[in-house]
Amino acid sequence: MNTTTLAVLVPLLPFLGAVAGLLLGRTSPGFVRPLAVLPTLAAAALAIVVAVRQGGGSGGGTAPLEAATRFTPTGSVPIDLALFIDGFAALAAVLVGVVASCVQIYSTGYLRGDARYPSYAALVSLFTSAMLLVVYSGDLMVLLVGWEVMGICSYFLVGHYWETPEARAASLKAFLVTKLGDVPFLFGLFALAADAGTFRITGILNAVTSGGLDHPTLVALLLLAGVAGKSAQFPLHTWLPDAMAGPTPVSALIHAATMVAAGIYFVARLLPVFAASAAAMVILGALAAVTMVGSALAALAQDDIKRVLAYSTIGQLGYMSGALAVGDRGAAVFHLLAHGVFKALLFLGAGVIIHAAGTNSLAAMSRMSGLPRRIPDAYWTMAVALLALAAIPPFAGFFSKESVLVAAEHAALGEYGNGPGAAGWTVLIAGLLTALLTAAYATRLWLLTFRGRGAEAPDHGRQPLAMNAVLWVLAIPSIGLGLAVGYLPEWFDGHSLAPNLTTSVLGTGVVLVGGLVTYGCWRHTTALAARTPIDAVIAHPDAEPALAEVEAMEIHTRVYGSPATAPDPADPSRLLLGPLHRHAATGFHLDAVYHRLFVRPVLAAAQLVRFLDREVVDTYVRGAGTVTRWLGAAVRRAQTGNVQTYVSALLAGSVVLAVAAVLVAAGA
Repeated sequence: MNTTTLAVLVPLLPFLGAVAGLLLGRTSPGFVRPLAVLPTLAAAALAIVVAVRQGGGSGGGTAPLEAATRFTPTGSVPIDLALFIDGFAALAAVLVGVVASCVQIYSTGYLRGDARYPSYAALVSLFTSAMLLVVYSGDLMVLLVGWEVMGICSYFLVGHYWETPEARAASLKAFLVTKLGDVPFLFGLFALAADAGTFRITGILNAVTSGGLDHPTLVALLLLAGVAGKSAQFPLHTWLPDAMAGPTPVSALIHAATMVAAGIYFVARLLPVFAASAAAMVILGALAAVTMVGSALAALAQDDIKRVLAYSTIGQLGYMSGALAVGDRGAAVFHLLAHGVFKALLFLGAGVIIHAAGTNSLAAMSRMSGLPRRIPDAYWTMAVALLALAAIPPFAGFFSKESVLVAAEHAALGEYGNGPGAAGWTVLIAGLLTALLTAAYATRLWLLTFRGRGAEAPDHGRQPLAMNAVLWVLAIPSIGLGLAVGYLPEWFDGHSLAPNLTTSVLGTGVVLVGGLVTYGCWRHTTALAARTPIDAVIAHPDAEPALAEVEAMEIHTRVYGSPATAPDPADPSRLLLGPLHRHAATGFHLDAVYHRLFVRPVLAAAQLVRFLDREVVDTYVRGAGTVTRWLGAAVRRAQTGNVQTYVSALLAGSVVLAVAAVLVAAGA
């Protein structure tokens, strides 16, 4: 079977599995799990075969795979069903297939007994198919189909537990915010096609090379709006933490291999379009820097383990955007792949932890002991994933993050790359600061989860084998992907991705500082919490508190406003962030800002329309009806049934008309 046929089957198989799962979900429930797992596994295997045959694509192996057939003539800009697979696309498809397969296998245990599992599994398969379509598509209109299908699937998957108000609100918010970015994105696609004369990606890249774009800055900024929405970049990132209301496997899929990765993939695929505008690259770098640092600070203050990982995803996507802003798509895609495997591992491991602890709260876990003994698989694999997230060598995250910092350093010094120097310095400084904060929140998450002190963790039963097995599958690339860095340049435009001495020392140094400082703060706050049980003081206000307890309460009240709003006293983030903690915990109040800027005006406009409809329009309608009723009542009173009265009225009317006629004639 030729490579083109195999490539067509990669997105087609999960789609057919989704259709079959929806049709047979109620009538033949025994087929649901095989139809969820097997097509996705087959697609992952075929994606690996396609990647092996491509051998790096344009980066040094065989030529990129291109195939197209005319879908429909649309005048001057036709739409083609086109494939374009280079080494970059081949590896991205492998990531999607592997992570989606792990999510489907994991879900068979995680959602065991859920009556809505058939529709869930079908939606995950459709989600996977849409992302694979985005990856392999060579035509922007076909890519847009996958782009929009992912948005629809995310709405239903995030709202899987629709009976809870949090899930309903989160799914609606995710849909609206991403669609807010998709509107300018669509205009950007049309403007790009109008300039280039085609929707084909190869044609657009050729037009950029020949200087055929008339409005590069406008096109780039319109497209960046859609990318910011899909890939949760500032200022359209607020939907992603709330999306944690969905099932944990959905979080792993969205955060690791689909949806948020689509925006980064799109910019990487069309990087020459963005590089044609220096202003767009600087803006992209600035947004990446704000996204990185802001999300890392927010992650450090979260109590929900999944929200910590959600803000972490936003920060790591900021790294990828930063690499693209300095013109190095190889570093961006390398970090996309590495982040995909260890972030999927983190979310799936978090699902096992939540299942064992019975809570999402880090504060609650910090008061439990014995979790590592209950869930050894999650304990060890989460440690691997957190080390990769913190960029500790030799784990995958170290090499991928260092490749971003190296690209930023070269751009800052003007050594190579398409990115302007301002973007290089911005990304480099923000990247180092974010590395420090990433190590801090990764260390905090591990300490509060696995080093809790207090009562034994409750026994919620043994986790299914399917949930534990996939953790070890994902742990292997989390360790080994970085070690393959010497073999990857041919897949990434031929650029070396190896770290250099300067960024390695700086990056590893700030990571160690962040981890050690957090550990020291945790030791201090744990000791303070053991001596000063703030919760006990608050719970028993009539008791005579010790002097130390009074002082501790005063400190908490001074910093946080009241003892009741203070975080867990053993949480090191309160010491690390101080008064900034409560602002970071709310995402720096961006949701409140958007509520005032957008939600309130819309609600006020709706209230105005409602008032006008009820008090103005309905008043005229009711008035017309009232006048008619009055006239009818008056006429009804005249209908007495007395013939003499009618004749008298007729004669009186005739007399009046005659007098009027005489007066008019005399006046004339």
